Amino acid sequence: MATIVKTPAGTWKAVIRKTGWPTNAKTFRTKRDAEDWSRRTEDEMVRGVYIQRSGSERMTLEIALKRYLTDITPTKKPTTQRGEISKAKKLTEHLGKYSLAALSADTIANYRDKRLNEPGRAGTTSNNTVRLELALLSHVFTVAIQEWGLGLTFNPVLNIRKPSPGEGRNRRLSPDEERRLFAEVNRHSNPMLGWIVGIALETGMRSGEIASLRRPQVDTERRIVRLVDTKNDGQRTVPLSKRATTLFKAAMINPARPSDCNLVFFGEPGKDGKRRPYAFTKIWGLLVKKLQLSDFRFHDLRHEAVSRLVEGGLSDQEVSSISGHKSMQMLKRYTHLRSEDLVARLDSMSKRKKSLAKPPKAV
Repeated sequence: MATIVKTPAGTWKAVIRKTGWPTNAKTFRTKRDAEDWSRRTEDEMVRGVYIQRSGSERMTLEIALKRYLTDITPTKKPTTQRGEISKAKKLTEHLGKYSLAALSADTIANYRDKRLNEPGRAGTTSNNTVRLELALLSHVFTVAIQEWGLGLTFNPVLNIRKPSPGEGRNRRLSPDEERRLFAEVNRHSNPMLGWIVGIALETGMRSGEIASLRRPQVDTERRIVRLVDTKNDGQRTVPLSKRATTLFKAAMINPARPSDCNLVFFGEPGKDGKRRPYAFTKIWGLLVKKLQLSDFRFHDLRHEAVSRLVEGGLSDQEVSSISGHKSMQMLKRYTHLRSEDLVARLDSMSKRKKSLAKPPKAV
């Protein structure tokens, strides 16, 4: 039988001591609540289905996220770490005071709907942003269930609808925008900015892949770049166009590079004296705003590059080997061909068909 005592604070504390089970105690506002909980808990122990839930009842989502960011996040890529820190802030802001046991599917669905209506960079918060926040929350529950022993029996995030990923961006760079963009980056005091933007447009490499490059990875003689740490956890070799090769050659002989620095694109030494990749995100943002390039992001250069590879006649397989897309579906979402270019290709095909249909001239 449970021991039920009144505390100095006027509440009722139930303590259960049963052979084969850890001592369990819980405090209630009324004696009846304490008795009901005791009977229910002892019954579950007898039937062998009791689960210690106190851990999940005491741990708030804010505490769980802090533990996750300390234990789990550091094992991931730096870009993923930064993303999870940002997503954790939003989750904490809205749901941080809830205990893990109190986070129901209904509560999480309300969070989803509220976030989808909050202001974002392009009006409201994007479906993909909310989907990734829910993915982080779901993994926190998975880790809590499998590793932390908090007594959780299920993951409530699995019981709600997730926002669809959306159709993907279709922002292309017009010839006038490209001309103004390169005129501006090439005028910048640091020539590395112009080299980076040009290489991104020529190769379709991600900003992180370019920024982290080291000189041994770049072979201008064979016109290739070897990427060893990509977003998809795989290595790939990127062929270089003539223009990309020229840009890399200029970067490789940069007279401002210190002799002990192997980074192709390097920044100033930090407080610890170490040089890290050239940080151009802030400069890029100011530049795009100055040029009034509406809704244009650095990642759209990759989109533009991949689309141009397809327009140039390369097969999906050839393009994916350059860009690193693992599925043709993702490549399709990433590639947007200009309608006027397709019209020109259709006209070219029609002319070819007509020439083949003409009877040969009599000899």
